[in-house]
Amino acid sequence: MPENCQLVSDIGVVRADRPAAVLFVLGILAGAYIAFAAAGSTMAGFNLLANPETFGLGRCLAGAVFPCGLILVVLAGSELFTGNTMMLLPLAQRRITLFAMLRNWSIVYVGNLIGAVFVAILICYSGQLNGGDNLLGGMTIKIAALKCHLTFVEAFLLGILCNWLVCLAVWIAIGTKEMSGKILAIFFPIWLFVTSGFEHSIANMYYISAGLLAMQSPQWLSAAEQITTPDVLSSLTWTNFFVANLLPVTLGNTVGGGVFVALVYGYLCRKLPPTH
Repeated sequence: MPENCQLVSDIGVVRADRPAAVLFVLGILAGAYIAFAAAGSTMAGFNLLANPETFGLGRCLAGAVFPCGLILVVLAGSELFTGNTMMLLPLAQRRITLFAMLRNWSIVYVGNLIGAVFVAILICYSGQLNGGDNLLGGMTIKIAALKCHLTFVEAFLLGILCNWLVCLAVWIAIGTKEMSGKILAIFFPIWLFVTSGFEHSIANMYYISAGLLAMQSPQWLSAAEQITTPDVLSSLTWTNFFVANLLPVTLGNTVGGGVFVALVYGYLCRKLPPTH
């Protein structure tokens, strides 16, 4: 555990010093990688998710695909806001400044948004959502609408639960030397969070923007109307995207990863007796 604390803290220091242009490009890449995973997980489970009797199985299958996103982020190298919430550890240790941390978070967050929305645009205009006789497009809209239909408190709490698991995955992977070990360390916690239906702010940048774009298609919108209710569909707006979902989920993600993982383990490492 102390070794992981040191590694996470050191990585946070490096991230705080990176040039803005580098952070921005790496942020775009991470947003795209997470969007690829979100698109793939929707494709894998959309027909099962549309049926209440197979909904849990659909979530499980989607969850088995989604870890590819974080695996790409960690192994290929990029900057993901949700993982960077653990920069609270070097901040608490006074190794970086509050300004440096917030600078990193803001640049990376905007980069993540651009990368995720870019992939959503490519997916929607490629015609891929015609799959399953337009049911894939309908499910893309439904997923986005349900996320915008959450209350502020629900979205905040689901955000905590999500990034608690995401940052645990990153925490374990950082302490693992072999590539196969890193993949396994990432796979199971991410599978768990997606199967459970928790909320990830960067993934939602894809899910909700893809749903909003898909609503412009009469065929996909008609398919969505067959599998969800009008009050849920009415929640899917650009305003709700940012205010009703991204805001509370981002706050929850910050608490889940920054407090429940980085600061908690940082505190525990200070209390552990030295090893010999």
